[in-house]
Amino acid sequence: MAFIAGLTGGIASGKSTVSRLFEKRGFTIVDADIAARKVVEPGEKALSAIVKEFGKDILLEDGILNRGKLGSIVFRDEEKRKKLNAIVHPAVRKKMKEWQENAIQAGKQTVILDIPLLFESNLTHMADKTIVVYVDEHTQLQRLKERNHFTEEEAMSRISSQMPLRKKVELADAVIDNNGTIEQTEEQVERLIREWKMKP
Repeated sequence: MAFIAGLTGGIASGKSTVSRLFEKRGFTIVDADIAARKVVEPGEKALSAIVKEFGKDILLEDGILNRGKLGSIVFRDEEKRKKLNAIVHPAVRKKMKEWQENAIQAGKQTVILDIPLLFESNLTHMADKTIVVYVDEHTQLQRLKERNHFTEEEAMSRISSQMPLRKKVELADAVIDNNGTIEQTEEQVERLIREWKMKP
């Protein structure tokens, strides 16, 4: 039986960094964001369903999804956002399952599911154990402002739209504290691999 770990964090917490540290050690990462982009590519069922629901106007001339346009529609309308999620979320889960199965077929002993909304979307059932990448709110705010050139207000509104990292820490099986240096984060990744006896 392969071991499935769910990796999550918050905006600007350094989840991608931790994901890369696992990848560097030969672990297979199944990334929900990549799956979400994949399922709306031309020819995919989810894209046809989105066009049926929202009309052809949401496509660019070359048949690619106009994310900006779709985003501005669902951002303002809760009902439409629910409809979009009802199309996209199951397709993303299916795609992730497929990638996970492929990795296991290829002999991988551990698969790490990188899912930003692991707790919010109640997807913990997809993993045997969960890992949260944590930073304190001040660090999160500073990093987000620097990375995305946000004002304090913009950064705060992004952070507060997510489940607080403190809450995610309470729900997780393991926490990687990413407040310090990359070396300190790397040490924690190494320790967790040993503790959980994770093999690529």
